[in-house]
Order: sequence, then structure tokens, then C-alpha cells
Amino acid sequence: MTISEYAKIAVEALEDKKAQDIRIIDISEISTIADYFIIAGGDNRNQMQALANNVEEKLGRAGMPLRQIEGYDSANWILMDYHDIIIHLFDHENRLFYDLERIWRDGKLIEKTEL
Repeated sequence: MTISEYAKIAVEALEDKKAQDIRIIDISEISTIADYFIIAGGDNRNQMQALANNVEEKLGRAGMPLRQIEGYDSANWILMDYHDIIIHLFDHENRLFYDLERIWRDGKLIEKTEL
């Protein structure tokens, strides 16, 4: 399975749990840390954890194990590291504060259909 196919599975897992404003940024041309950043929002702690759980379950079933997760307990910013895919789940306040879309604006914003 390709990295883009794994990224698509992650996005679909987020959509299943009603993630808000999902953004996919292809950073493969500008960084060596990953190929894709996937950024999404959640309304509250329970939804944020449900988003993370669903992504971990779906990608695990597809054969891509989670390397590391940060912020799961507080659930205001959950970072999921899948080596070539980094998933950032934010509550509304922290997404505005950290504004990763602006920081990584040199990356290519892509649609799920382009994966």
C-alpha cells in the first residue's frame, strides 16, 4: 500500500467521526520529516479521542502501526506520528493559536481525491 493510500484511509477515519475542516498538506517537497500532514478539528475531548482512536484502528488494520502519540489525555492537540504521515487533531482554540496551515503554507494543500 502506498503512503497516499494510507493517508486516504486516515482522512476517511476522521470523516467517519465527523472531524471538522480536514486539511491535507503534502510536505514531501519541502521537508524530510513526513510526506503528509493531516490537520483536523474536534469539538470536545471525547470527540478528539474518538478521532484518534478511529484513525489508529483503521490504519492499524491496514498495516500501518502508530509510532507515537502525544496529547491524547488532555486532547486539546493530539499529534499522531505514522512516520510518513503526521496527524494533528486540534480543538478550535489551539488550532487557531498554532495555525499549522500558515506555518506549512509552502506545502501543497491537496484534496482527498488527489491522494
